[in-house]
Amino acid sequence: MSLTVIAIFFLLLVLGVPLALALGTGVVVALLVFGLPLEMMAQSTFSSMNSFLLIAVPLFVLAGNVMAGGGISERIFNGASVMFGRFRGGLGQVNIAASAIFGGISGSSVADVVSLGKIEIKAMTDHGYPKPYGAALTMATSALSSVIPPSILMIIAASASGVSVGAALAGGFGAAVIFILVLMVMNYFISVWKKYGEISRESLRESIKTVVVGIPALGGPVVLLYGLFGGLFTPTEAAAVAVVYSVVVAMFVYRDMKPRQLPAMLIESGVTTGTILFIAMVASAASYIFTIDGLPARVSAGLTTLTTDPLLMMLLIGVILLIIGAIMDITAAILLTIPILMPTAIATGIDPVHFVVFLVAALSIGLVTPPVGVALFATVFVAKLPMETIVKSALPYYAVLGGAVILLAVFPDLVLLPAEWLTGYQPVGR
Repeated sequence: MSLTVIAIFFLLLVLGVPLALALGTGVVVALLVFGLPLEMMAQSTFSSMNSFLLIAVPLFVLAGNVMAGGGISERIFNGASVMFGRFRGGLGQVNIAASAIFGGISGSSVADVVSLGKIEIKAMTDHGYPKPYGAALTMATSALSSVIPPSILMIIAASASGVSVGAALAGGFGAAVIFILVLMVMNYFISVWKKYGEISRESLRESIKTVVVGIPALGGPVVLLYGLFGGLFTPTEAAAVAVVYSVVVAMFVYRDMKPRQLPAMLIESGVTTGTILFIAMVASAASYIFTIDGLPARVSAGLTTLTTDPLLMMLLIGVILLIIGAIMDITAAILLTIPILMPTAIATGIDPVHFVVFLVAALSIGLVTPPVGVALFATVFVAKLPMETIVKSALPYYAVLGGAVILLAVFPDLVLLPAEWLTGYQPVGR
C-alpha cells in the first residue's frame, strides 16, 4: 500500500502535477485499491490541522510580508552593515547576519530571499562583488530561517513528532549558530582569496545614526527570543507578537507602510499559508497510510541491520534526508520522513529533540538545491540570473552547509545544550 502511494506520487511529479495533488492522488488511489474507507483521509487531514501550534504559521508568514513591505528589511541590512562592513568580505557577512536577524522574526526562508534579496544583491554588486556570488550567498543564507527560532518548519516538525516545541526551537538556535559560523568562514576565505568587495569607509557619526535608526528593526528578534525562552509567551503567541511588532514598527516608527497595504499583505499571506498547510494535510494522510501499512517498522528493521550505532545511524539518515530534500518540498518531506525515520532513531538511542532539529537542518539544504529548491527559485527570480549560474557559485556553500549537518550529527550537544539551558529539557540518557 505504501509503495502504491510512493509510486503514483513520483510518477505524477515527473509528469508535472503539483506536489500536493500528486501526493493526494496517490493516497486516494491506495485507499480505493485496498478497500479502505475514504473517510480515513478526511479524519487524518482534519486531525493534523486541528492543532493550536499551527496558528503560528499564517502569523509568521504575515510578519514576513509586513517586514518586506514596511521598510524593516532595509533597516536590518543597514544596521548589520555597521557591524561587518569595515572588513574584507564585510558585505557578505552583513548578508549572513541580516538573514539571521530577519529569520529571527519571520521564520521563513522564501520571505528572507524575497524581502532582503534585492537589497543584499544590489549592495554587494555595487561594492565589487560579482552578481552571481551575491545571489549565491543570499540563497545560501536563507537556509538559516529554517533552523533559527522561531522557524516555521521547526514548529511544524515538532508538532508532527510530538516533541517539545520550545526545546526544538532552542535546539534550532544551536544549529543556526553552526550554520552562521560555517557560512561566515567560507565567505571570508572566498572574499580574501578573490579580493571581493570594497571595505566600507562610513564615518563614526554615520554609523551611529544607522544603528539608532535600525534599533526598532534589529530589536525584533531580541523581543521574540526573550519572550519565547523567558517563558513570557508560547510559540503561537510569539507569532502574534511578531505580527504586532512588525506592523507597529513599519506603520508608526518608520512610516513606510500605509493601512491600505494591509489587505494585499493579508491576501498574500493567506495564499502562502494555504499552500503550506494543504501540503501538510495531504502529507499527514500519506503518513497515516505508511503507519498502518507498517512502513516505519520495515524501514527501521532494514536500517538497524546495517548499524545500531547512534552516530552511524544519524549519518546514514542524514544521507537519506539530503537526497529527499533535493527532490521533495521540505514541508512534505518533514511530515513524511518523521513517522518513518523517527522510530528508528529513537530505537537506536538518539534523542528525539536532537533528531528533529537534525532532520530540519538536513532537509533545509534542499531549499537551496535544484531541482525543487524554492529558495533557489526565489533567488533566480530576484537576481534575474540563470539557475545554473547561481548553483555554480553556490557550490562552496553547499559543501559547508553539508559539513554543518555532519557536525550536528557528530556532536549532539550542539543541539541539546541550548535546549537544556533555555527550556530545561532533559535529554535522553542523562
